[in-house]
Parts: sequence; C-alpha cells; structure tokens
Amino acid sequence: MMSDEQIRQHFQVIRQQIAAQLGEDTAGWREVDAALEDLQVIYEQMQASLEAIEEVEAELFQRQQDYQDLFQFFPIASLITNANGLILDANQAIAQLLNVPYSYLVGKPLAVFVAEKDRARFRTHLNRLSQSEGIQTWHTRLCPRDSEPILTEFQVAIARDIEGRIERLRIGVYNLSQSQAALASLVARTSVASQIPQPLDGLQVLVVDDDMDVREFVTMVLETHGIGVRTVASAAAALEELERFRPDVLISDLRMPGEDGYSLIRRIREREAEQGGHLPAAAITAYLDEDKAKAIAAGFEAHLHKLVQPSEWVKMVAQLARQASSPE
Repeated sequence: MMSDEQIRQHFQVIRQQIAAQLGEDTAGWREVDAALEDLQVIYEQMQASLEAIEEVEAELFQRQQDYQDLFQFFPIASLITNANGLILDANQAIAQLLNVPYSYLVGKPLAVFVAEKDRARFRTHLNRLSQSEGIQTWHTRLCPRDSEPILTEFQVAIARDIEGRIERLRIGVYNLSQSQAALASLVARTSVASQIPQPLDGLQVLVVDDDMDVREFVTMVLETHGIGVRTVASAAAALEELERFRPDVLISDLRMPGEDGYSLIRRIREREAEQGGHLPAAAITAYLDEDKAKAIAAGFEAHLHKLVQPSEWVKMVAQLARQASSPE
C-alpha cells in the first residue's frame, strides 16, 4: 500500500504528463486537473478505508485466536459438530477423555465414540434437535480408546442459520462415571452405618424416565435404602403398570418423547377423580430452567433436579410417603 507522499507524487507525475500532452489548452487542462484532484481525494479515502479494514481484520483475527486458545484449554470437554454429529472442532479435554490425539477427532462422526448399544438412541437425540430450543441434555456412554465405556452427560447448545436450520452444535461433555462410583460408595457406607430410616423399608416406587442411565441410578440409590423400585421408559408404559401395580410414590421425568410427564400426571389425577385414591408424585428434570410451579400445578407434589445428592432422592420419597400416610 502506498503512503500519502507516494500518492501525491504519483498524481503529480500524471498531471505533468497530461499537461505536456495538452500544451496551451488551458480550459482543457483545468477540467482535467479538477478531475485528477477529485480522483486523488477518492483514492486517498479508499486508502484510509482499506487501512481501517485491515485494522478490524487484525483485531478479529486476534479475537479468533484468543477464542481458540480459550476453547482448546477450557477444562470442560467440548466439541463442535454439524447437525449430523460430524466433529468440526474439539478441545484438549475431550481428547484426553477419549484417550486419542486431538488431531484424530476432527472430521470423525461423534457416533463412532458412542457405545454401540447407545448409538441408536444417540442418533434419535440428534434427529430431535431440529424441533428443540435451548440447551438439550442427555446421557450416553462413550468409549475411550483402550478403556471401558464411561457414562457421560451431553449439554448441547444449538446454533442456527438465518433460516432456522441447524448450523452448529456446541457440546459440553461431562464424565459421570467417576461421580457415580463415588456416590454409590457413599450410599453403601451410609447403609452399612444403619442410618436408613426404618419406615422406608417396604416402600414401593415407580420411576418413569426415557433415560436408562437415570432409571438405573435412581434404582441403585433407592434400593440401597430398602425401597422397592419398578421402572418404565414412557408415560404409556407407566399407565399400563399402574393398572397392575400400586406404588407408594411415583417419580416421573418431565421431558420425555411422545407423552411427557405433565400429561402423565394429569391423566393419573383424572383417573383418581373418577376412581378415588391418591398417588404421591414427584417430578424430576435435567433442566435448570424447568418451571417448578408448572409441575406443581399439573399435579405433582415435589420437584427435583436429577443432579442432586442421593440423600435428596431418599428424603423426597420419605416425605411423600409420610404425607400420604398422615391423616388429613
């Protein structure tokens, strides 16, 4: 790019060459000189604009580098994929979690790292994202290289283009296997220490959740405290189970494919209005923004986030069972 002085010299040479050609044509020279003056001003303005653009580009490049560095060394395992789950970018934390080089991840389908038994459900989750809003959460087992499968939680943020189509998925991956093992050990030690309230022995609970990992975890926590547990994966299955089984407490996920937890509890309360009886029920959710008031209004008596301590699950069941047995 030429400096201001070089620009002036360049136009001066042009003037001299044109003046030599025009000779004594003074009127013609004035017109040409005025046009050259305007052209020089325009050129200088363009030069200034280009310099400003270069400064902006340099700043944007630096910000992009800063973002990339932050992403790469972010402690939470993170991925960026397209709508079909093809990995576009990944950070060091997810590479360590999967025990593979960072360069190996980019360009691979995320599904190849998902446990074979979980792949169909994983693809189902991906397909549902086109109709979803906000952060989506689900659990799946990943297979690190040369290691046993691990239970993880995916938190998926959806980036769309101006037409509303999915452009990118930003996925945070949380390793739940270590925390689950620690919680199981804690629950077992509590049991051995005979800290289980005796009234819980013999209680029966029906758990409704489309996530197999959640069903297994809740079963482990409650059965360790002497509570009998049956589990189903859908609202329809829950209604069928209630035809032949009368639990003391119902625990139901709110967001499930097909009929959700809100619809399930409304149908249960409608049955009770016709047939009598009352089943204490608690709503559970993996979403921090899930509306507790909405769940209570639908017919639940309690509302619990899935990531609370195991003791909170037990306490909730005990309270609901106690309320049901207390005289009004």
